[in-house]
Amino acid sequence: MSLANGRPYLAIPGPSVMPDAVLRAMHVASPNIYEGDLPVMVAGLIGDLRRVARTEGHVAIYIANGHGAWEAALSNTVAPGESILVPSTGRFGMGWADTATGMGIDATIIDFGRKDPIDLDRVAEALKADTGHKYRAVLAQHVDTSSSVRNDIAGLRRVLDDLGHPALLMVDCIASLACDVFEMDAWGADVMVGASQKGLMVPPGLGFVFFNDRAAAQRAQMPRVTRYWDWNPRSQPEMLYQYFSGTAPTHHLMGLRASLDMIHAEGIENVWARHAHLSRAIWAACDVWGQGGPLSLNVPDPANRSHAVTALRVGAPNGTKLREWTASKAGVVLGIGLGMSEEHDPDGTGFFRFGHMGHINAHMILGLLGVVEAGLIALGVPHGKGGVSAAAEVISQA
Repeated sequence: MSLANGRPYLAIPGPSVMPDAVLRAMHVASPNIYEGDLPVMVAGLIGDLRRVARTEGHVAIYIANGHGAWEAALSNTVAPGESILVPSTGRFGMGWADTATGMGIDATIIDFGRKDPIDLDRVAEALKADTGHKYRAVLAQHVDTSSSVRNDIAGLRRVLDDLGHPALLMVDCIASLACDVFEMDAWGADVMVGASQKGLMVPPGLGFVFFNDRAAAQRAQMPRVTRYWDWNPRSQPEMLYQYFSGTAPTHHLMGLRASLDMIHAEGIENVWARHAHLSRAIWAACDVWGQGGPLSLNVPDPANRSHAVTALRVGAPNGTKLREWTASKAGVVLGIGLGMSEEHDPDGTGFFRFGHMGHINAHMILGLLGVVEAGLIALGVPHGKGGVSAAAEVISQA
C-alpha cells in the first residue's frame, strides 16, 4: 500500500517548492511585451533583486539556468587564452571551471574535496605565486549544491586585498541566494551569479548576473563579447527587449515579481533566520539518527554547512533505497547524491540530500523528517531513536 496520494513534496535542492502566490501570478494570459504593465514591472524588479543580493551594483537577467549564468559572467570578464583560479568544494566548482575551459579559458583548480570549505591559506599561496597577475578572476561557490559546503566569501576578499591581487572575485550563489546570508557589497564580491529555481521560488529558466563597477571596467577591456551574453544592454536597457536580448520571459517575470514581494514582506534578514533555524532542526534530527547507525552529515562542522541544502551519507545502497521508499510510499522526493560517488560506491547510492530552500516552514520540515524516520524504520536501517523529537525541540525554541 502507498500513502503517497495527495500533494507531493519536492524536497530536493532545486527546483524548490513554488508558492501558490507564484503559481497564481504565472497563471495568466500572455501580456503585451511592447508597452503597458510589463515594462513597468520589469524595471521595478531590478531594484528588488539588488535588495536580495545586498548590492548597489548592476543586474543582468538571462533566459538561462545557472550554467548559463556561469557562462554569461565569464563572457563579460575573461577572454579566451586568459587564466582564472578556481578553489573548488564539490561538483559545481568543477562545473564552473569546465564551462571556462570550454570557452578557451585556462582554469587552475584547487580541489578541496567534498567535506571541507576553501582553505584561505592555500588560495593565498596560489595568488602569491601569481607574480605576473595572470589570474583575471577567482571563481568560488558560496554554497556547493552537491556537497552542501558553505564557503567564506568575505575571507576570500581579504586574501585578495591583503596581497593586492587585482583578480575579480566571482561568486556562485545559485544555491544560497535568498537562503544563506550573503552581502555582495559588504563582502567585496565583484560578480555574483544566481538563478530563479531555488531561494527565489520560481521555475528554472532565469539566470542572474550581478556585477560592480570593477567588473564593468574589466568588461570594457574585453576584445569582444557575443551579443546574447553581453551584459551592457541588459543592465542599461533603453527598451524592454534589451533586458533579454529579445522576447521577454513574461511568465517567469510575473512569478519573480510575486516571489520578490513575498521575500520583502518577510524581510531578507528574517528569511535568512528562518532558513538557519530550520536547518538546525534538520541537523539535530540527523545527529540523533546517526547514533548507532550509518547516517552522517557530509559536512562535519556546522559553521561550514549550507542553510539551503544538506548532504548526507547513509551507506550504500541505503541512500537510493530510502529515496525510493519516501517517494513511492509517502510522496516525498529527496535529492540524489549528486557528484558524491566514492571508490566503494561509484554510483553514489549511499548518499542523499535534503533541499530546504525558499518556501519552507516548520510543519514542512517536521513532515519531511517524519517521513525519513519512517523510511529508516521500514528499511531496517540502524539509527538512533527520537530524531523528529530532537528537531521539534529546536523548532520549539524559535
